[in-house]
Amino acid sequence: FPVTIQQVRKLSDIKIVYMGTPGFAVGPLKALIDRGFNICAVVTAPDKPVGLGLKMAQSDVKLYATERGIKVLQPVSLKDEVFISELKSFNADIFTVVAFRMLPKAVWSIPPGGTFNLHASLLPQYRGAAPINHAIINGEKKSGVTTFFIDEKIDTGEILLQRECEIGDYETAGELHDKLMDLGSQLVCETAEMIA
Repeated sequence: FPVTIQQVRKLSDIKIVYMGTPGFAVGPLKALIDRGFNICAVVTAPDKPVGLGLKMAQSDVKLYATERGIKVLQPVSLKDEVFISELKSFNADIFTVVAFRMLPKAVWSIPPGGTFNLHASLLPQYRGAAPINHAIINGEKKSGVTTFFIDEKIDTGEILLQRECEIGDYETAGELHDKLMDLGSQLVCETAEMIA
């Protein structure tokens, strides 16, 4: 039988726009960079005033991306035509979302490889906000992380990969957060490689 050899792209050829805001989203971003993916831009929340002096605070993801010299976008509206046009200009293969806002279809439908999200639960369990806290409050014995393609509804898209972990008897939400961030960082890389 004739064998067709398909050219395999290097990970550095795979362009990703990464979307996230809090510390939980920094781990997967760092993991993608360390794995060799080309992060062409980061989308995060606008700076906001905090504290008594109302000093402008930057998101954890922005701080990390700026240190690495990655272009940062901070749209007020995700439906803004200038923002969407700029996203398209990157010609990214994949959009990756970790702990960010709900995206409109005009955004998540842009990349040819799709837009996938990392969620800190074993979907379909604990869809929506604060899955880590709900798992601890409800006395769950296990939790995990899930990657899935984004669609019109919240946390309902096609599941790509899942990894589970045990929750200790006296484990706090903070401890589970850190455990799931590490597990999620690995899963985001595996998912991006699978799509690539």
